[in-house]
Amino acid sequence: MQQDKHPDYGPVVFRDRAAGYAFLTRSTARSDETIEWDDGETYPVIDVEISSESHPFHTGKARAVDPQGQIAKFNQRYGGAGEKSGG
Repeated sequence: MQQDKHPDYGPVVFRDRAAGYAFLTRSTARSDETIEWDDGETYPVIDVEISSESHPFHTGKARAVDPQGQIAKFNQRYGGAGEKSGG
């Protein structure tokens, strides 16, 4: 491996503030903010908008999509221009 070509790879805390969840892992991501972790050490922290604790797919709280409402909205807007004529 060539020296000075790869970014530093070290411990980083990723924090999902919406879910109140954080986890310690290793990454090349950098941050100026730090946090004191459970082991008493201080690590860089990166805030993320969504994680497995808050993502609807992982939590099972997916919002219901109303496909019929979307189709009706499309037909109202475009007058059903995409429908085939019966003939």
